[in-house]
Amino acid sequence: MSGPNRREFVAAGAALAATPLLGMAPTELQWETLPTEAYPGKRDDIAFADALHGWYGTGKGDLFRTTDGGASWALVTSRPGTFIRALGFIDAQSGFIGNIGTDYYPGVTDTVPLYRTDDGGVTWSPADLGGQTLAGVCAIDILRVRRIYQGRLEPRIVVHAAGRVGGPTGILRSTDGGKIWSVIDMSPHAGMILDIRFLDEQTGLVFASTGRDPATTEGLILRTTDGGKSWTQVYRSGRTAELIWKASFVSDKVGYATVQSYDEARAQQLIVKTVDGGKSWQELPMVENAKARQFGIGFVDEMRGWVGTMAGGYETRDGGKTFAPAPVARAANKFRIVTDGQRRHVFAIGTAVQRLTIG
Repeated sequence: MSGPNRREFVAAGAALAATPLLGMAPTELQWETLPTEAYPGKRDDIAFADALHGWYGTGKGDLFRTTDGGASWALVTSRPGTFIRALGFIDAQSGFIGNIGTDYYPGVTDTVPLYRTDDGGVTWSPADLGGQTLAGVCAIDILRVRRIYQGRLEPRIVVHAAGRVGGPTGILRSTDGGKIWSVIDMSPHAGMILDIRFLDEQTGLVFASTGRDPATTEGLILRTTDGGKSWTQVYRSGRTAELIWKASFVSDKVGYATVQSYDEARAQQLIVKTVDGGKSWQELPMVENAKARQFGIGFVDEMRGWVGTMAGGYETRDGGKTFAPAPVARAANKFRIVTDGQRRHVFAIGTAVQRLTIG
């Protein structure tokens, strides 16, 4: 949807104004709540192709786009019956939209797990999976690598899409930017897959659970070194009613992930951290609050990051050793770090769409 019928949400005046927080560097601004259409509940993903062009989706099948770094958003298309769970963009025109699929959320009728767009999200085409399929997608990972071809280094786009919450599990894999896909059945390895991250073309991790029943499942992280042909358990929580929800890597070695607990009697919330590329993981206590069920996580460097929870946001500045409350809206499901010259923008999406600028 475009032209005079599109809905636009623009901040009063130009960009939203913000003031420095006491004790912070003068160039660091407060978290801003960006002007977006009201939505009941949390929105799941936000993605940027560059500092200006970004998108977020909703469970109602609405896809919104910004061309000014988040200061304003416009509805570019609406597909009722689709639940936009995950997004990933190669550039300002080409990207992928992941749908949660049917038989999980009420009102979702779309069985197509993954779409491709080549016009900035206005039109979507189902990914050609060669007759195979996946129940639904919860996460999309886009990896830019280079390969040697006839004596030249050429760019190569590796795309993975994985899911889903509630199961069943599988991974879509493309090594040519989304033209040809293979489908990896993950049901022998995991009950749910909530996130995926590849460090190179062969080495990757999925963030998952051991089963499909929230009451009995344990948090699980799997690692592959052969492009998904085989998988090794590198972390298992050993506690029931847990999932590994989202992950954030700041390098090929250092990464973090949230441990989402549905045990109402358990107050201690944990995250996990790796310093060896996901070969091993250490549990770190975050906060003792049974209401702070975790969702998204995002780090700008090895020391500083944020976690979104049902009780609001938390921030660490010492690599996860300690956390303090942060003004992030409830249920922030995804954090994205966008570089703009010397500045870094941290976007959070959940019950609100927010931005923190670090210059």
